[in-house]
Amino acid sequence: DEKKMFLELKDGIVEIELFEDIAPNTVKRITSLVKNKEYDGVVFHRVIEGFMAQTGDPDGNGTGGSGKNLKAEFSDYEYKYGTVGMARSMSPDSGDSQFFICFDGCGHLTGQYTVWGQVVSGMEVVENLAVGEPPSNPDKMISVRIGKK
Repeated sequence: DEKKMFLELKDGIVEIELFEDIAPNTVKRITSLVKNKEYDGVVFHRVIEGFMAQTGDPDGNGTGGSGKNLKAEFSDYEYKYGTVGMARSMSPDSGDSQFFICFDGCGHLTGQYTVWGQVVSGMEVVENLAVGEPPSNPDKMISVRIGKK
């Protein structure tokens, strides 16, 4: 059974299958941040309808991170509904702790952003997140854990 990541949000649980084969270093980093409780209480600071929901910034405004950049692990895994990828600046190797969950409009990101997971259940919970950049009353990850199903 593959390792999964579970995000507890206000409306339920989002279950993400982790792609250790596609992005081993990224999954290792995410797993370590989860185990250190770095994601608990962090808000979704950027939610764009039809595009994606972004979180993972301890500062909650899109500028912060854990302070340690990750080398990109690009693949040809196609960004689609529920795909999880690392956020970054213009520099490919600037991913840190921020990540995003795709709605439908992410196809153009394929090969440009590290893919490290796919939502296998709970996308309706992601669809219910407060929208905005940033949302006026952002939703947060109540708790995040790694485990088996």
